[in-house]
This record gives sequence, C-alpha cells and structure tokens, in this order.
Amino acid sequence: YIYIPIGGVELGHTYTLVLMVTSTAIGGTLQYGYNLAIMNAPTVFIQNFVNETFLERWGIQLRVYEVTLIWTFIVSIFSLGGFIGALIAGPMSVRFGRKKTMLLNNVFLLSSSLLALLSRTAKSFEMIIISRFLVGINAGTVCPMYFGESAPKHLRWAVSLSSAVFTSFGLVLGQVVSLRELLSSEPCWQYLFASNAIPGLIQLLTLPWFPESPRYLLIDCGDKEACQWVLEPEFFSIGCKELDEILQEQNETKGERAKQLWELFTDRSVRWQLITVAVLSSVMQLCGNDSIYFYASYVFQEAGISAEQIQYVTIGTGMCEFTACILCNLLIERLGRLMLMDGYVLMAGWAVVFTVALSLENMVTWMPYLSMTCIFTYILSFGMGPVTGILPTEIFNQTTHPATYMAAGSLMWLNLFIIGMIFPFLVSGLGQYCFVPFGAVCLLTASYIQMVLPETKRKTLSMITKEFYRLSYHGQIICTNGQTYLKFCQL
Repeated sequence: YIYIPIGGVELGHTYTLVLMVTSTAIGGTLQYGYNLAIMNAPTVFIQNFVNETFLERWGIQLRVYEVTLIWTFIVSIFSLGGFIGALIAGPMSVRFGRKKTMLLNNVFLLSSSLLALLSRTAKSFEMIIISRFLVGINAGTVCPMYFGESAPKHLRWAVSLSSAVFTSFGLVLGQVVSLRELLSSEPCWQYLFASNAIPGLIQLLTLPWFPESPRYLLIDCGDKEACQWVLEPEFFSIGCKELDEILQEQNETKGERAKQLWELFTDRSVRWQLITVAVLSSVMQLCGNDSIYFYASYVFQEAGISAEQIQYVTIGTGMCEFTACILCNLLIERLGRLMLMDGYVLMAGWAVVFTVALSLENMVTWMPYLSMTCIFTYILSFGMGPVTGILPTEIFNQTTHPATYMAAGSLMWLNLFIIGMIFPFLVSGLGQYCFVPFGAVCLLTASYIQMVLPETKRKTLSMITKEFYRLSYHGQIICTNGQTYLKFCQL
C-alpha cells in the first residue's frame, strides 16, 4: 500500500480526505444514481428495439403489455444484480479488504459497458439485460463501509453522507446526459448505457493512491503500524483519540473473527440493531422515492406534465435531492440523526397531498402543478430524512460490519427489484392512488424510529449498544461504582 494520511484538521489533510471521498464515491455510489437515471429517457427506443428484434427473429409483433413486461425486467434486473453484489461484497471485503474490493468491482462495470455498446450491433436485447445485471453487481458496493471506517469521528457522518451526495449527483449527471440533445436519441442510446465506464476508469486510476480503512488494518489485519501511518497527520491532536477508540474496539473484539450473516440472526445481543437496519434499508426502497427515477415518465404523465417537458422536469427532481443531501450534510451534527429521520413524516404527508391533487386534476386547472410540486417535496423530504447509509457503522462493531452491510444491501436491492417490477402496474392499476401505499410505509417507519432507534449523535458504540440491550433483553442498564451491569428478564 501507499499510505496517504487522511482526516487531518489542517487544510491540506482535509483536502486529501476530500480527494479520497471523491475517488471512492465516483466509482461507487455515483454509479448507483447514474444507472438509475439513464434508464428513463430511452424507454421508447429500447421498447422499439425489443419489438423489432422479436419481429426480425421470429416474426412476432409483441403486444403493449408484453413489451412493458420485458422493459420492466430490463430495468429491474439492475436491482437483482445489486442484490448479488451486496451478497458477495461482504466476503470479498473480508478477504481482500475494502479498497481492493472496490477496485476488483470495476471488472463487472467494464464488462457491462462493453456488452451495452455491442448490443445494438449484435441485435440482442439479451445483452442489455446481462449488461444491466453486471452493472448492478458493481453498484452493490462497500463504499459506505469504507467511508464509515476511514473517516475521523468528528467528520464520520459528514464523510459517510457523501455517499448520498454522490448518489444524488449521479442522478443529476445521468439525467443531463440522458437529454435528447445529448445521448438519449435513437442513434445513441447504446453509448448512453456504455457511458458508465468513465467513472469506473477514473476510480481505477485514482483509488490505488489512497489508504485502506484504518479499522480494517488494525482490527482485522492486526497491522498497528499501518494504522498509525493512516492517522499520523492528526496523531498528536485528534489522532491519539482516533487510535485509542480503534484500540478499544480491538480489545472488545479480540479473538473474534468476522461474523457470518447467519451468525447475526442467532445473536440475541444485536437482535434489535439488526431489525432496525433491516427495516430502514427496506424502507429506503419501499417508500417509492427511487421508483420516481426508474419510471419518471409514468409518474409525470399521471401528474399531467406534457411529454416534451418531462425530461427537463426530471432533471429538477435530481437537483432537488442533490440539494437536500448537501443540506443534510450541513445539518446532521447540529440537529442529530433522529430529527432528520422525521423526513419520513413529511413524505407521508406529501403522499396524501399528491393523492388529493391527482384525484382533482380534471376538476381544477392548476392541480397538475400541485402534483408536480408534491413530487419535488417528496424527494426533498427523502434527501433530508432517511440518513441510514452509515447506521450499521454506528450501531455494530467491526467484526459484524461486513455481514451487516451484506444484509442491509441485500434487502435494499431486493426491495428495489420488487418495487421496480410492480411499480408500472401499480401506477396503471391504482391510478391517482399509486402513492397511498408508499405514504403508509413512511408513516409506519416514522413510528418505528421514534419507538426503537436511539439518538447516536456524539455517542460511543458502547453507549449505543446499552440502549439496544434494553430492547434485546427486556431489561435495563444499571451502573454501580463505575461498573455497568445488565439486569434483564428473558421473556
């Protein structure tokens, strides 16, 4: 490794930290947002391509619902690839380390881009399906885990939330590149799908110059010297505290190997942490926010927006989330995690208003504009609210991180696949009531957060663990003479 110090408080060290975050995210979470966004604009071109392929091969003219079904599968296979990527990311991060896993992950991306580029020449929509599956595997990244383990404590949430910032930036970038004036035209759609190789190449060229996660180096590899090199610029100020915190965690997990996923399910001490991560990871997709980017055309047509204006309105949705994520980064340490997660309450409220607006759009002339406003505010509330990407790092110890992120990522991708498959039919079946189920999910999630999730702001892992112990063991924490005891009664 070439160890470049990160996380210092001086300008030069902060600049290095920014470069590390950029290099990591540009080939990681940016890909997630980018590949969500680029699928919307060329919908008609791909559907025509599928129809023409069937007609040329077998002389079959597909019906509308058959084309929609194939198109839905092309869109949703990305999520299934992400599900597989999340499953293999955990074991790979243990064996190869966080940084090497991200570098190896680009093999899937480059293979995907090549298949997408050649699909039109080969007259094969199956190549598009395989391409989307492979780029999904690439998007099931360990980027949030790397951020959570590498950033200094006073910047951990800001750095970790950069994942969300780059995801939303990827959305905006994908929406801009997908304009008809650029790559979303009938002759160029294959280049649009292959364009995701560019961020991957940038990461391959830049990420090797940055260090491995200090927690992985010390706790998993036992390499204290390498960990000190990573923390050295702040070693005599904040660095000592950072190293002490990692050493304390190492002592608490001494002799423990990285836990497997099935071991988490049988460990009662982390039961409620696991339930919390499972719920919040699932709701990230079940709230319906990402479905807007998959099927923006369907949603805005229901809102009464003309076909010519939809591509420009869609860019506004990406900009809205991008702005909200930046605001979230600035406010997270002041307001705390729980207050920002109240965004779910706002999302439930806007889902109700959106339903009313869609129901009255044929009666009141300005209702389509209110519908469009509701979509923007829904996305804005999402960007400000569900700050769940870093949560596993804060409520689980180092030995459980790979398995926890594997579980969280798998659930997120699986639910995205389900929502991606059913959303077009949900829109056509429920019509103006299509966001009622999403609003109900948001309201239930807000209730769960208030009842179960403790505030993690400025708390150590042991303090947060005690909060969850009260739920896991139906008891309470008692402190006597500086010692902590757990009084419980198993039910």
